[in-house]
Amino acid sequence: MRKLFLTLFYSGLSPKAPGTVGSFVALILGMLLIKYIPHSTLFLLAFLISVIAAKQIDIYEKEVGEHDSKEIVIDELAGMWIALSICGINEQNFYILSILAFLSFRLFDIWKPSIIGKIDKDVKGGWGVMGDDIVAGIAGGILASAVYQLLTRFVF
Repeated sequence: MRKLFLTLFYSGLSPKAPGTVGSFVALILGMLLIKYIPHSTLFLLAFLISVIAAKQIDIYEKEVGEHDSKEIVIDELAGMWIALSICGINEQNFYILSILAFLSFRLFDIWKPSIIGKIDKDVKGGWGVMGDDIVAGIAGGILASAVYQLLTRFVF
């Protein structure tokens, strides 16, 4: 059950780009949820899952003896849901902002600039795994919103 949760229904076991696959699964789940629950609830769910995941990751890392295993993608779910919940998504911009949130989150999660990289490198255990994705989700949501605003003002 722990592996099912941490690998986000085994999407983290993808042989190619497990983080991107996990982020895409998280995007689809988030898009389904955000149609029925408020943004604030999705945001809080991301943090609740983060708390649970941090503890489960600590246990899993002791079992397998590896920090931040590529198959653990529950951190992508937390980051993706945070990005979706703060980007300003609504019915009119649902698809474009979903795509922008996904791309922005992946940009920060892969690039790991500034504090995101510092958290990834220096924080150990479950919070180290979750922390960089939480901050990448915040940055990704802000960037997605900014790009959308620029597109609507100058392109569309």
